[in-house]
Amino acid sequence: MTAFDEPVALADVDLADLGNFTDGVTPWRMFHTLRHEDPVHWQPEPEPNSGFWSVTRHADIARVDRDAETFTSTKFVNLEELDDDQIAKRASILELDGVRHRALRSLLQRQFGQRVINSYTDFLRGLTAKTLDAALAKGSFDFVADVSADFPINVLARLLDVPPEDNQQLIDWGNRIIGNTDPDYADVLLHSAESEKYRDLPFRSPASLEVFEYGRALAAERRGGSGTDLISTLVNQTPRDGVPLTAQDFDNYFLLLVVAGNETTRHTISHSMLALIEHPEQLARLQEDPSLIPNAVEEFLRWASPVYHFRRTATRDVELGGKTIREGDKVVMWYASGNRDEEVFGNPYDFDVTRRDNDHVTFGKGSPHLCLGNLLARTEVRIMFEELIPRLSSIRLAGDVPRVRSNFVNGIKKLPVEVTLA
Repeated sequence: MTAFDEPVALADVDLADLGNFTDGVTPWRMFHTLRHEDPVHWQPEPEPNSGFWSVTRHADIARVDRDAETFTSTKFVNLEELDDDQIAKRASILELDGVRHRALRSLLQRQFGQRVINSYTDFLRGLTAKTLDAALAKGSFDFVADVSADFPINVLARLLDVPPEDNQQLIDWGNRIIGNTDPDYADVLLHSAESEKYRDLPFRSPASLEVFEYGRALAAERRGGSGTDLISTLVNQTPRDGVPLTAQDFDNYFLLLVVAGNETTRHTISHSMLALIEHPEQLARLQEDPSLIPNAVEEFLRWASPVYHFRRTATRDVELGGKTIREGDKVVMWYASGNRDEEVFGNPYDFDVTRRDNDHVTFGKGSPHLCLGNLLARTEVRIMFEELIPRLSSIRLAGDVPRVRSNFVNGIKKLPVEVTLA
């Protein structure tokens, strides 16, 4: 038994209590209990929400993720419950299904395809080297600020074709928006009385207005041009369903790029480095045989599980895991739990860089909403550790590792380290 599978009484499981998501252990203990005792579990929530079904086994997560007709994204994909007017204003590509979802997704599909990502390899290696040169020279530093956050945001800046001087602003926006339940990040906490003023904005965050303004200025500059960056593609191409992007469509698409293009890769790199520090024998394996790193990336992604969950909504009464889910019920896929399912992963609480057949659900599982940027994320993580690991003689923690107060993003705020170079 490990700290992660130490039993929690079913009656004590509460996935709606954000306080349970700040120590790096309790969520895994709760998921373990649910998978074994109640894999499709009704979770009450405080008002104004009405509760949700927690789906915690790999097979059930895959079933929900694949069946968009029964489990729709169009009622929103986070736990917040919205009325139809809010959904109409806040819907991004994540909150669409069917033809329109495929049409908007296809706008940028080529830019995130294998051929284009392969063409970035030299750029990514050069950028990684620049990031590591600056950080490692310090000896002691915050790995999150100097490496995990710095690297992906520079990649995003390149894809958006914006100046590196804007990087810190992009990071801050992502923190404030995704961290809408963490007092260290949020301008306005979700479900606070003040948040009602921002109810029509993504994540109820006033930072969304700043992102919209920034994106609109970029769109105005590039509309009608011949650029190949993501902004130029969005404003100068018509989706294949023939319906042009509205101004609101662009706002929400751009905000999603800013948030998703930074947060998940950043947290994956942070969790992976922490795991290697806590499992020095695994770091030693990669130092001895760097050819293991591409395979190890899949274990990094499984272990990190940077997004705890996504939500769907039942469109009809349906049976799942022996429970009857009613039309309109929220159904939450706990990807993090699926990534520790003993039915799929042998010794799931072992961090093993040589693990094979790593069928993790970090990017979704067979879903039409499979993460658009998954190839880019994998490439970024691989190149980061291919460049970092040979430089290290040793690395150790030099302080506490605070977590984001969230049951949506599995984030690390700071990772203080001390390094000795090889």
